[in-house]
Amino acid sequence: MTTPRLPLTLSAATILVVTQLYGATAANADGGDPSVPPGTEPSATAPVKIDPTDPDLKLPEGATLAEPKVLDIKSVVEDQSGDERREDTNADVTFALQAEVLFSKDSAKLSAAAKARIDAIADEIRKQNATQVRVFGFTDNLGSSAHGDVLSRQRANAVQGVLDQDLNDPNITFDVRGYGEQYPIADNSTEEGRKKNRRVEVTFPRTGS
Repeated sequence: MTTPRLPLTLSAATILVVTQLYGATAANADGGDPSVPPGTEPSATAPVKIDPTDPDLKLPEGATLAEPKVLDIKSVVEDQSGDERREDTNADVTFALQAEVLFSKDSAKLSAAAKARIDAIADEIRKQNATQVRVFGFTDNLGSSAHGDVLSRQRANAVQGVLDQDLNDPNITFDVRGYGEQYPIADNSTEEGRKKNRRVEVTFPRTGS
């Protein structure tokens, strides 16, 4: 029997449509989500259509619109215990499970309660009809970096194994990596922060359903 998990927080899901006059300074978003390794950040969907001749725009005389940009939407929901977090953007869905709910300390063997958590993620992958799934493991900065790299990869492999068994779909490809202490999402100087950093993230494209 699984314990119901109640949503605790919902961050602002924000969409910004940026239109600029030619010659104005462009605004650039900082870096990216620190939990996302370089090169794997989702890109925003196609911008909305804007009619540059619309009289309601009230542009200065002679001005024209630059190409509009749509910044990515992100909503974050964390369960009451903080053990699980779901992030939705307009491109991807990411589940982050803290290591303590999946594994014993310093172990890559899944706990008895872990399968129900992973099964729920598999159900969402089916719902989104995803065919590409990323499974990334992370640790805190305690112990050697080399040990963290190995342990995080072993944990990612364990989660991927259950997902693969649940989904049983040869059309789904997995990208499995272990990043050790890289890309922390919280402060490693506190146990609360280190607990958040010890995690496995599962990411897949969303279909808009």
